[in-house]
Amino acid sequence: MIPFSKPCVIGEEMTRMEAALQQDKLSGNGVYSKACTNWLEQELPCKKALLTPSCTAALEMAALLTEVKAGDEVIMPSFTFVSTANAFALRGAVIRFVDVDPATKNIDPEAIAAAINERTKVIVVVHYAGVACDMDGIMALASKHQLWVVEDAAQALGSTYRNQALGTIGHFGTFSFHDTKNITCGEGGALTINHEASIKRAEILQEKGTNRTQFVNGKVDKYTWKDIGSSYLLSELNAAYLSVQLEQSDEINANRMNTWKLYEQGFAELAAQQALKLPVIPDYCIHNAHMFYVETETPTEAEQLLHHLQAHDITAVTHYVPLHSSDAGRKFGVFHGEDRYTSSISQRLIRLPLYYDIAKEDVEHVIKSIQVFYNQ
Repeated sequence: MIPFSKPCVIGEEMTRMEAALQQDKLSGNGVYSKACTNWLEQELPCKKALLTPSCTAALEMAALLTEVKAGDEVIMPSFTFVSTANAFALRGAVIRFVDVDPATKNIDPEAIAAAINERTKVIVVVHYAGVACDMDGIMALASKHQLWVVEDAAQALGSTYRNQALGTIGHFGTFSFHDTKNITCGEGGALTINHEASIKRAEILQEKGTNRTQFVNGKVDKYTWKDIGSSYLLSELNAAYLSVQLEQSDEINANRMNTWKLYEQGFAELAAQQALKLPVIPDYCIHNAHMFYVETETPTEAEQLLHHLQAHDITAVTHYVPLHSSDAGRKFGVFHGEDRYTSSISQRLIRLPLYYDIAKEDVEHVIKSIQVFYNQ
């Protein structure tokens, strides 16, 4: 069976983890955590990067930094993972879900503009499949209405918008190093801070609400409780694994891009015949080959294609159930405007196997199987 995903192993991770075990510190913000945050701050670049246990934790930190509270509203796409909404619902905010662009599956700036009101405090954008949202339009709206912008770049490390790294355009960016992502350490994440005034508070939030970072850096003689916060630290073992992958990120993403292009070329004729739709990459974006999906004409066709692929030993999967249609989505949020595309896309989108070092013959088997399905 060809799996949908496999965690990336580049080759030196175990050696680096064994070296981490020789250190005096395993709890986080040690040698390997600093190596990873230095890489993020230099390579993206951003003003400050903090490693977190997950992208979920990074989103929760971003919600705390924006100081959303009960009665505030946060605009985001309904076509996203639950963590995007949870982070702000936990602070008591009302989630205002909006529709997506049918081409990119990203949040639609026009839908954002229509949803803004006097209670709006934050816009959360999700760079779906590592493809950039229209950040110029979104940042212009945020500036006009004095709103925070949080980039959920969970899938987007290595992607850019007009040559600027995703996660460095809004006030805050969040990344995932879950084992389904291009760059992984099993579970992990990062918060990038592009709003300089928020850096000191972010360090306090990360250390359970204490000024321990200042203590470690010799700026105070003892540390104490300063703010709310939580244990938002990634362990040194995870950071050691991650440090190898960050160093090899160009090679990892290039390997995935080769697979992505094989799919694109393999389905070009079917797309030209309008049998199915392929991902759209806008001119302003360079993406990281995080995902390759096909979009069928109808939900029934998608279901039939999934069964066909399974019968040919291929694990393909759907994606998000729109959050506004869920029990929690109805409790903590509301959909603004018309759901023209979100639910329809959710029922027709199928993600194909794509991971580091997937065998070329496996990719060709996936392509051939889908060609056979449509030729029938």
